[in-house]
Amino acid sequence: MMNYDVIIVGAGSMGMAAGYYLTLEGKSVLLLDSFNPPHDRGAHHGDTRIIRHAYGEGTSYVPLALRAQQLWFDLEQQSGRKLFYQTGVLNVGTRDSTFIQQVISSSEAYSLPLQTVDSSKIHTIWPGISLPEGYVGCFESDSGVLKSEDCIRAYRELLEHHQVTILTNTSVQDLSIDSTGVRVQTADESYTGRALIVTAGAWSSKLLPLMNIHPPLVTKRKTFAWFEADDFLFGEEQFPAFTFETSLGHYYGFPSMGGAGLKVGRHDGGLRINPDEAIPEFGALQEDEEDVRMFLSRFMPLANTKLCMGKTCTYTLTPDENFIIDSHPAYPHIAFAAGFSGHGFKFSSVVGEILCQLITRGRSEHDISLFSMSRFI
Repeated sequence: MMNYDVIIVGAGSMGMAAGYYLTLEGKSVLLLDSFNPPHDRGAHHGDTRIIRHAYGEGTSYVPLALRAQQLWFDLEQQSGRKLFYQTGVLNVGTRDSTFIQQVISSSEAYSLPLQTVDSSKIHTIWPGISLPEGYVGCFESDSGVLKSEDCIRAYRELLEHHQVTILTNTSVQDLSIDSTGVRVQTADESYTGRALIVTAGAWSSKLLPLMNIHPPLVTKRKTFAWFEADDFLFGEEQFPAFTFETSLGHYYGFPSMGGAGLKVGRHDGGLRINPDEAIPEFGALQEDEEDVRMFLSRFMPLANTKLCMGKTCTYTLTPDENFIIDSHPAYPHIAFAAGFSGHGFKFSSVVGEILCQLITRGRSEHDISLFSMSRFI
């Protein structure tokens, strides 16, 4: 039986980051994952994720977004990988929508650069966009795009450089916890540790109840697609990443990066799934392509072109779509993070730092009161 300072179950976005920051603190760490990250069964799948600072989901997220951005810059330096592309982010919605009002409030509260543009002027700045009257665009120039799978590769390479043990394709069968430590059982081996972190994504609903933690989580299949695009209109040098709150639904997307095409996905909706079962591939449902074409035909008709490729990922959602980041109520040497509700990847660097602090200090320097598990009890 092998013993570690900290065992991390789930070596995806948050787990890799937590492992890295714990290693920098001099802790011996074991990471376990059912797959081989980066992989296509998690929320990080699909090459790119948006990082926004002026946050439409609430001003409480802004300090975390800014810290996460700094940590992504640090990771670029340490890994030698290009991870962040400053394309800017265009937030679109009706002027009186809660989302847009919170984007504006966030920018004002934290003195973030934000340009608000009426629908009549949007087409002049970005000719590929057509907005109805009553919509506005809020452009934040300092935000942009993260290469999500490369971010995980960067953390993994640094962990491997530090000779940290990462066991892939290894499912956890059982967890045992007490006041002195933890035991993790796989099909082939038992591992013990002084502390435990669970960041199991869609499998959190299966693993956390083993520790008498019962988060109200729902896992959904999500899709996104790339369409042929004129790089003069939609290329990364001219066109921003974007999020649109519309009467059709809530959509997001990315400029054509490296000629890959304009990427578009729908944030709301989705098919509820069991993560242990095969996820239907893109195109298995008629609405996979119809949803995004409906958006393109209304707001970006010049990109409503040939479908290049479609993919799937998963969202694991809480009822209020705020995260869960907490310590075990009875065992402070156990921490967990789950329910990132489709907007968590950008924060995974700072979530890793938070989890590291919860384990090493018993508390985090960041305000995580919004994410307490107690709100569901």
